[in-house]
Amino acid sequence: MRLFILGLGYSARHFVRKHGGSFSHIAGTVRDPGKRDDLAGIEVHAFSGEPPARETVEQVREADVLLISIPPGSSGDPAIAAFGDVLATGRREIVYLSTIGVYGDHGGGWVDESTPPQATLDRARMRVAAEQAWMDMARGDAAILRLAGIYGPGRNALATLRGGTARRVIKPGQVFNRIHVDDIANAIMAAIPHRTGGIWNVCDDEPAPPQDVIAYAAKLMGVVPPPEEAFATAEMSAMARSFYASSARVSNAKLKRELGVTLVHPTYRRGLDALWHAGEAR
Repeated sequence: MRLFILGLGYSARHFVRKHGGSFSHIAGTVRDPGKRDDLAGIEVHAFSGEPPARETVEQVREADVLLISIPPGSSGDPAIAAFGDVLATGRREIVYLSTIGVYGDHGGGWVDESTPPQATLDRARMRVAAEQAWMDMARGDAAILRLAGIYGPGRNALATLRGGTARRVIKPGQVFNRIHVDDIANAIMAAIPHRTGGIWNVCDDEPAPPQDVIAYAAKLMGVVPPPEEAFATAEMSAMARSFYASSARVSNAKLKRELGVTLVHPTYRRGLDALWHAGEAR
């Protein structure tokens, strides 16, 4: 199989490290290849929304599997705009990485893939539109993976504590799910041979308040956790504050049932334990 990745971000790179051996050829896009030295073994193409080079278009045309992790913009999905003509021809497996943020706020209640999106934030509404655009492009056979809050090596509560940027902001009733990049990688690999399209939540088993994750990481490290801050009065950017606008418990039952995924890190505690034992933030 030939794999092309639109957007070689954190999760996509981890997928290649974990499952790259399953593909005969791997290529993908970044905004500026000259600034990247962490993409060994991948044929790298430049793409930042402008008309793509002919060589890039040909690689997309020849791909058996297309993994998309580029976020949409206000004018729609930039990858569809740039590659729509070639994507409309031929047949390939399409996996689109979306977000559980499309569900919006449910006051901490449970949601699953049958729950209609009710996102109020612009970026979430753009995600819903992009999901539909990719499903249409694939004639209904795209795999839409809605990812929870992503963490893994170098990006986790242990690292923020070590870096001095961790905060325990308390908003009563606030919960959300997380997902380790190991489990994202396994979900992508499970979705590729599924052949028929669908939507699956890729999240852990235990939605939890964000302050609990910081407190557990501090316990592992043997340090005092940062002081609690009330959400109502905490100094935060508009972007940071927007992440507290939604509270929901997201079910992953369909992921397990239909794609056969067994989570390596089913809770944030298991995930942080593994990172700590691997030497994270030492």
